Amino acid sequence: MGHTSMTRLATLSDVDVLVRLMRDFYAESNIVLHEGPAGRTFSALLEDPRFGQVWLMQVDDVPAGFVVLTVSFSMEYGGLRGFVDDFYVAPAYRKRGLGHAALEEVTRACRQVGVRALLVEVGPDNEAALSAYRSAGFADTGHALLSLALAAPVHQS
Repeated sequence: MGHTSMTRLATLSDVDVLVRLMRDFYAESNIVLHEGPAGRTFSALLEDPRFGQVWLMQVDDVPAGFVVLTVSFSMEYGGLRGFVDDFYVAPAYRKRGLGHAALEEVTRACRQVGVRALLVEVGPDNEAALSAYRSAGFADTGHALLSLALAAPVHQS
């Protein structure tokens, strides 16, 4: 008997599940997630889709992963630019095409609303993620992504 997998837009009722998945995601990198701020951040994004969207991956109605897309304006691309802010597939569901299908859904949704480019941040040693993104058409631009925190993050390294 086959498994039914799907990727759907998350709603406010999914916040607790999303926080749990995010906690597991961050734990893989030994990062402690502050669940209260993370939940408030998910809620803020889900309440105002101008800033982006969140997708929940499920297998047989069991949460299996999530994708967070944020949107900004880009002079370089002459319009909207999407940023894959978080992308996680739980270990039990990896290597099944779930992440690839989710990324296709995100790309389709971006094209529908006029997003002109998608960007993603990947650690240089994360070969599995680099390979997955490259196979989906992402390329290294040769530019470094630098960050200046103006407020505390929702995690603790």
